[in-house]
Amino acid sequence: MFRFLKLAQLVFLSFMSMLFAFRAAAQTTGKSASPGQSKQSDPPTSKSDTIENRIEKYLRNAYAWGPNYTLKIGPTKPSPIPELLEVPFTVSLSDKSQTATVYVDKSGKFLIRGELSDMSVDPLAEIRSKLTVGNSPAMGPENAKVTLIEFADFECPSCRQLDLLLRDFMPKHPEVRLVYKDFPLTEIHPWAMTAAIAAQCTFQQDPAKFWKIHDAIFDAQDSITPSNVWNKMIDLGVQLELNLDTYKTCLADPATAQIIEQSIALGHSLNITGTPTTFVNARKVVGPDLVGIEAYTDFEDGL
Repeated sequence: MFRFLKLAQLVFLSFMSMLFAFRAAAQTTGKSASPGQSKQSDPPTSKSDTIENRIEKYLRNAYAWGPNYTLKIGPTKPSPIPELLEVPFTVSLSDKSQTATVYVDKSGKFLIRGELSDMSVDPLAEIRSKLTVGNSPAMGPENAKVTLIEFADFECPSCRQLDLLLRDFMPKHPEVRLVYKDFPLTEIHPWAMTAAIAAQCTFQQDPAKFWKIHDAIFDAQDSITPSNVWNKMIDLGVQLELNLDTYKTCLADPATAQIIEQSIALGHSLNITGTPTTFVNARKVVGPDLVGIEAYTDFEDGL
């Protein structure tokens, strides 16, 4: 298992005190240290002593990421805070990877893990501007006070777990609307795209039957393989009494796959890296976390 950073958490005791330290370091750079006074860390001066190399060395030591882990650090760029540089990195092991961002002072001495948030703006405004329902499968009232927009992968076990939880949750919350968006992780789930296309074709032919094939695919998840997925999807089309000629034509139509790709692109623009990811009125919940979904739902209901 990866020993990854917990994103969106600041782990140092005082963010502001560190900023004051950065400012003090900037003001004293280039000055000689007085007797008995420790000298500030000098900026990197050689190709082998870059900020990126310092970060890699620190992270590998802190999280025991040995040579079997691949780290890609950078590119370093300015952050909204003048004293800090923003440095993205990706850590990979075999076919799994995760991306995160750290912040460092310009001397390369201090590192912060987490996110920077501008408290002068609505933290959800950018997400709301991107997160449109569009022509996506949905259940629940169109004028719902709370809308769940779920990005999921039919081959993902955690998505099936959330699906089972939502089957119980939705009847208890008639004020909630659930919207489904495809986000098949094709790098690790070889039949997820085919299943997503089959569900989309069902939706195009008969929107009322989308949730039936949606649930049926998740229920049959353990029995579906890359070699039998086509036949399984055809069988589901028969069971749902779809027009098979229209259904098969849709399955083979590149335009159908393009609809799924557009959904994936939307997910990437929202910084989705795993499934399921659900937005509750634009608030992000990662994983089959019904507690988080209920908490955000209760909050919105109380407004």
